[in-house]
Amino acid sequence: MDWDDMRVFLAVARGESLSRAGRMLKLDAATVGRRIARLEQRLGVRLFTRSPQGYMLTDEGARFVAHAEAVEAELERARDALAGPAEGISGQVRIGAPDGCANYLLPQVVARIMAANPALEVQIVALPRVFSLTRREADMVIAVSHPEQGRVLVQKITDYRLHLAASDAYLSRAPALDRIEALPMHRVVGYIPDMIFDRELDYLAAVGIDHPPIASNSVSVQLNLIRQGAGVGVVHDFALPSAPNVRRVLTEAYSLRRAFYLIRHADDRKVPRIERFAAALIEGLRAEVARLEGEVQGGVGRPAPG
Repeated sequence: MDWDDMRVFLAVARGESLSRAGRMLKLDAATVGRRIARLEQRLGVRLFTRSPQGYMLTDEGARFVAHAEAVEAELERARDALAGPAEGISGQVRIGAPDGCANYLLPQVVARIMAANPALEVQIVALPRVFSLTRREADMVIAVSHPEQGRVLVQKITDYRLHLAASDAYLSRAPALDRIEALPMHRVVGYIPDMIFDRELDYLAAVGIDHPPIASNSVSVQLNLIRQGAGVGVVHDFALPSAPNVRRVLTEAYSLRRAFYLIRHADDRKVPRIERFAAALIEGLRAEVARLEGEVQGGVGRPAPG
């Protein structure tokens, strides 16, 4: 069986359409369709059901995915073996991450990894939602909660802290914020309630605020709103060094601890390139969170005086 046909099959299975698969493969949709038809003819089974919504795997197609991915993983291992460890990490890796991590942690961590591995290509997909590893939207995903199911490899990266914070400008003109009970009297910045994609992100529920008057689905936008004096909101401690006019408030009354997890396909543990990159990423993220949170404890983003 031709690996190139299996590669086309995997692209359609992950993209669920000929056009998306074509963009991934740099082929036109008609060519992708002919290749799928030829593969189905050779195997003697229908791999996809066609509909206006796209190409969906049949039961036979779903079983074939596992075999095609096993071949893909073997080819990855073969490439790594030929490259050898002296070459460092090479090839392309795509990381999916929530936008807070993607904006305030990954750029500097990835830059250091790439400086040590010139042949490496990294793509960071920063979206505030859950990623599909099955569809290969990413090679690995950083998540804020441990997945409940799925054939995946999960590694805890590190804990991180969040606190309420506001800009100096806002605090100078707003009512006193010296106790948590006063929070509802302030303009609160938070998530759009129906766009919270993970329960770990529902930061304000514990203080009884379920509909903040200023909201965004992006924590980066939320922090920029806070920087502009729009209100008070929950901020990652590791993001505070990038906003020197923003400081933590009510640190004794309100403090959250969350964790980042690295999630990968279970089969990827056999791919040395992915294993080496994952190890470097975890080490780098742990060190960067510790460094940035240490800056906050040392005075950057310091709590507002009583």
